[in-house]
Amino acid sequence: MRVSDFDYRLPPELIAQKPLSKRDRSRMMILHRESGEILHSHFFKLPAYLGKGDVIVVNSSKVIPAKIWGKKKEGKPIEFLFLKEKDKGKWEVLCRPAKKVKVGDRIVFSPNLEGEVVGVQPEGKRVLQFFSINVLSQLKKKGYAPLPPYIKRRKNKTDLRDLDLERYQTVFAKKEGSIAAPTAGLHFTPELLGKLKAKGSEVCEISLDVGLATFQPVRVKAVKDHQMLEEAYEIPLKTAQSLSSALKENRSITAVGTTTVRALESAYTNGEIFPGKASTSLFIYPGYQFHVVDKLLTNFHLPKSTLLMLVSAFVNLDFVKKAYQEAVAHKYRFYSYGDCMLIL
Repeated sequence: MRVSDFDYRLPPELIAQKPLSKRDRSRMMILHRESGEILHSHFFKLPAYLGKGDVIVVNSSKVIPAKIWGKKKEGKPIEFLFLKEKDKGKWEVLCRPAKKVKVGDRIVFSPNLEGEVVGVQPEGKRVLQFFSINVLSQLKKKGYAPLPPYIKRRKNKTDLRDLDLERYQTVFAKKEGSIAAPTAGLHFTPELLGKLKAKGSEVCEISLDVGLATFQPVRVKAVKDHQMLEEAYEIPLKTAQSLSSALKENRSITAVGTTTVRALESAYTNGEIFPGKASTSLFIYPGYQFHVVDKLLTNFHLPKSTLLMLVSAFVNLDFVKKAYQEAVAHKYRFYSYGDCMLIL
């Protein structure tokens, strides 16, 4: 199977640039795998498609304000994306233009945040060393939501900063560590979660820190040759117990987002979900045998992405292509701030 098999054409005007005024008013396409039927609904009607005893699993990882602009003593501002803290005060970052950032350079982000480039790593990553400063606290004061590049914002402008910091975050986000939102979860509201629980569905949390693996480009021609990077995840004991019981009792498990799918499938062994912290480089593409997930809520994904490949493994590629064509025809809003799809 070739990566080019997962390509499709999307009119640029269908890429959502801002969130809707209300999270749960997004449109929701319904895909029935057995019948091949496609229906059109809205997210606030989600409880109608999930039943008593169903287990719904969300990713509660929290996005950090990881995007910030810095400057050397001379030159134009450089965009930085803070990936993760390796050691005390030492952060892995991406930057553009990367060629302007070299070992030994000192980068000033604000009067209270200055670092020195101490290393260059694969994939264009740099390592910055900070001294006597809580970097994360400064990012919260000065940083921006790490929106993907297809969402256009004016460089270093604050006009939409507060909106993005609030809306590029799920209402159940808790554990800081992601540099991209688990976007299928962006549609939920506290009220809708309450309706699901009132109906008898159980909402459980896992945490997978969304990192480079989720959105790394696929640079090979054959799908099987792609290597996923690792991402850290955690399955709480209560969630593991609920999921293991559901598996034994043959109750439906709904994964909210592809990151949740990867965490659950990685934590499965011999009919059970095991709790604890781990990391996964699991690459799910057509031919994969699912062990845990029965239903999937997901946004519409970029062409030739590993996320689209995962969805195509859960349904089948021809059905996914048909659904995406219909989404374009019906002018669904695509990608992170866009509409969603429920696969039954």
